Formats: sequence, C-alpha cells, structure tokens
Amino acid sequence: MDHPTETDLLNAILERGAERLGDITPLVMQRFYRRFPEARETFRTLGVAYGAQLEGEMIERTLHCLMNWLESPGEIEVLLMGSVPHHADTLDVPPAMYDGLLEATAATLAATIPPERADEAALWVRLTEELRAQIAQSAL
Repeated sequence: MDHPTETDLLNAILERGAERLGDITPLVMQRFYRRFPEARETFRTLGVAYGAQLEGEMIERTLHCLMNWLESPGEIEVLLMGSVPHHADTLDVPPAMYDGLLEATAATLAATIPPERADEAALWVRLTEELRAQIAQSAL
C-alpha cells in the first residue's frame, strides 16, 4: 500500500484484530465489566438465559458502527439516535454504559495496532471519538 485509504487502514485494523484475537467478546466484556460491574446483572436480566448471546450481539452492533462509520455515517447516526434513547428509556441502560461498550471494544482492538502504524492508530482514535460524540448527542 503506497498511500492507503482510510478504508484500507480500517480494514487492516479489523483484520489484524480478528487474526490475533479471534472472538473478542470475552476480552471486551472483561474490560467493560471492570468499568461497569453493575452491567453484569443488566445483561443477565435482559438476556435471561441468553446473556452471553446478548453480549455477543451488542459487540457485533458496536463493530458494525465502527466498521461503517467512514462509509455511512448517516446510517450509524440514525441507528444510534434510535438505539441510545431506547436502551436508556426502555431497558434502563444508561448512555454511559453504551459508551463504555464502544470504548471497551475500541480499546481491545487498538491494543493490536503496532506502534509503527501511527496512521492506523490516529484513524482508530478519530473513529472512536466521533462515535462517542454521536452517542453523547444521541442521549440528549
């Protein structure tokens, strides 16, 4: 890659993460639960017998946002504008937890970015910051 596009950089981050980490669900949830220990009960309550499945689905949705923000920010904005208030109002999941799951997912994948890939790291920080700002805006 002479001059990789942002999409190329994003794909490199995601592919490397998949190769090195496999299923990131346990790693993300461990990080998330350290920050939000009360969320374990929330996932148990909402997921009933399928708590682990719900965890995986939430991480899939978070990855969907990260993967599609560059190409379809409007789609992700609409998704978050509906999802964040719904989680807060209907499911009693505060926006801080929503943001925390994004942060935990992003941090888990960021750990696989080599130090010499400053371009990837900068893009990943920007994507994460933009999505966190969108979550905050969606919570208003």
